[in-house]
Amino acid sequence: MTEREDAAADSRHILGMRVDATSYDDATRRIAGWAKARESRSVCVASVNNVMIARDDPSFLAVMNDADLVTPDGMPLVWGLRRLGIPSATRVYGPALTPMIFSLAEKERIPVGFVGGTPAVLDKLIANATASFPDMRIAYTVSPPFREITAEEEAQISQQINDSGARIVFVGLGTPKQDVWMARQRGKVQAVMIGVGAAFDFFAGEKPQAPAVLQRSGFEWLFRLATEPRRLWKRYLRQNPRFVALFARQLLSHRKQPLAHPNIYR
Repeated sequence: MTEREDAAADSRHILGMRVDATSYDDATRRIAGWAKARESRSVCVASVNNVMIARDDPSFLAVMNDADLVTPDGMPLVWGLRRLGIPSATRVYGPALTPMIFSLAEKERIPVGFVGGTPAVLDKLIANATASFPDMRIAYTVSPPFREITAEEEAQISQQINDSGARIVFVGLGTPKQDVWMARQRGKVQAVMIGVGAAFDFFAGEKPQAPAVLQRSGFEWLFRLATEPRRLWKRYLRQNPRFVALFARQLLSHRKQPLAHPNIYR
């Protein structure tokens, strides 16, 4: 990718965490360029959950702000970018971005890999991906154990990815695990790593996606809460109200004294 093509797009910091005003076309183009150049890059697909974890954990904030691209996966972050002066901001949703990259990888003959998910989910994901994109080359797959893996196991996975020739690696370990893992692999894994989280389950057909009207309205979280209440109630019922209150405070401060928001792309 040329210097002009890799030029920084606009971005803002929402509660201290950088969110990039990218688009599906822009994100896909960047990922393709990095992959063809065999660059080690990390792409974080961010929701309110990322922002709130980063708000409470300085080390995770550093992980997110050091990523090569942070897409606004959730509508609240899109609205946040618009309120902070980027009216053209649009959503770049992980489960929608994933098949777009599949299509690009198939067309451009870019080998891909998958890290995450249970063995059963990974098998179904690969079967569905192969059915929809028969010429996409899947060079590597691994379903790591749910326990904390050792440094030796992590190094082995990194080496296996490099040996496989995968240039785009989809990571479905969930936030914050996937984002931290990608940060540790920057400079080690010679591929573009994309943390797509729930996209593994959605594409495998293991979990339903919210209707489009709920996705557009910003109430997708209600659908997910209704389908997985035990796992998600703390995230949504605790973090969402905190986000609204804290971001309202940020907006008031922003209006009183506008801050400079640097454009940051690696």
